[in-house]
Amino acid sequence: MNYNIAQKSQLDARELLLLESEVKNQGKNMVVAYILWYFLGIFGAHRFYMKKTGTAVTQLVLSITVVGLIATSIWWVIDAFLLHTWVKDHNRNVEGKIMDDIFAQKHFNNAMNR
Repeated sequence: MNYNIAQKSQLDARELLLLESEVKNQGKNMVVAYILWYFLGIFGAHRFYMKKTGTAVTQLVLSITVVGLIATSIWWVIDAFLLHTWVKDHNRNVEGKIMDDIFAQKHFNNAMNR
């Protein structure tokens, strides 16, 4: 669901405002994600935030042991580079779903008006 500028240009101002508002409400915030990563990332908090529950639980459990804490520390550093992409991908997917809903509603309204 990769929507480009051409597809967004089919939306009117009201629909663009709705799209922006819904992406803001349903999307993930980059600052929040990195704050969670920085302060609680060793326990997988950023992964819980990004709905990566399986690996978040794994990080949490590994952090309890000394050997696991070393592995989680390495994992934590790697996540710093991945987190940005996760947030952007999530928000792009949310935007795509919302645009699908807007276009479906538009087509439905057009069909009802015929």
